[in-house]
Amino acid sequence: MAFAVHVNMERCTGCNNCVVACPVNALELFTVNPVSTDKIYKVINGVAITLDVKYELCAGCGICVDACPYDVIQLSGQPPQAVAAF
Repeated sequence: MAFAVHVNMERCTGCNNCVVACPVNALELFTVNPVSTDKIYKVINGVAITLDVKYELCAGCGICVDACPYDVIQLSGQPPQAVAAF
């Protein structure tokens, strides 16, 4: 199974815990223009936010999953580094 990071923006509160916890800076929480974006976003306090995952940096360690109190992030499959080790 291919490695994937699943983000449920409906549950996200924009607390930034996952971004701060990520040891490789693979996550970025930022505002978007809802008119011109094709990203999935959530409006919090009148601001549209999205959580971007940089797959080229993600190690699949799961620290972001543990840091999120709202179960926004889920990992599935085998991380790229684990596959390369075989």
